[in-house]
Amino acid sequence: MKSITIKGSERESVGKVATKAVRNAGAVPCVLYGGGQPVHFSAEEKEFKSLVYTPNAHTVVIDLGGKKFDAVLQDIQLHPVSDKILHIDFFQLKDDKEIIMEVPVKVTGTSPGVLLGGVLRLNTRRLKVKALPKDLPDFVEADITPLEMGNKLYVTKLASDKYKLMHPDNTVVAQVRISRAAMKAAQEAAKAAKAPAKGGKKK
Repeated sequence: MKSITIKGSERESVGKVATKAVRNAGAVPCVLYGGGQPVHFSAEEKEFKSLVYTPNAHTVVIDLGGKKFDAVLQDIQLHPVSDKILHIDFFQLKDDKEIIMEVPVKVTGTSPGVLLGGVLRLNTRRLKVKALPKDLPDFVEADITPLEMGNKLYVTKLASDKYKLMHPDNTVVAQVRISRAAMKAAQEAAKAAKAPAKGGKKK
């Protein structure tokens, strides 16, 4: 998985007044968990743009001057109106410990059902995976090549030896639904097949 670096500085004062001062200075208060004692730090808001405002998934290198930590974003608080970042929690990565995180779904292939007029619906755009840090994927590939009209692609078809998908087996990732146009065409074809041929003799 791709990684981005966030440069910040450790915080000594972590009370409400200090936290407010950090935000007023245009920075984001953060906490890093998972390494024993929590590490409180702050970084400029612009440092998080490529991490937060993107559909992609990334691991993070937190650079606090002389200290560097490998981590993943665990939780984020946004302002309900402005979407301004208020606080971020990170979790430290360990090479020998599995981690759970969400990654995007990438659709590949061509569905015969779509070619016949069906509509592809992506039911799940992100999936939770559990893996060692070195095995975390940038995305989970969903091949829709086998999907005929009305078929569904279940999460069990996306299994990998490198990571585990943390979803029930009946989770639908994508499906090809019959479009209104295709349904109308089928109904008209059925009516035409039942109608008597023109010029036929009545008995």
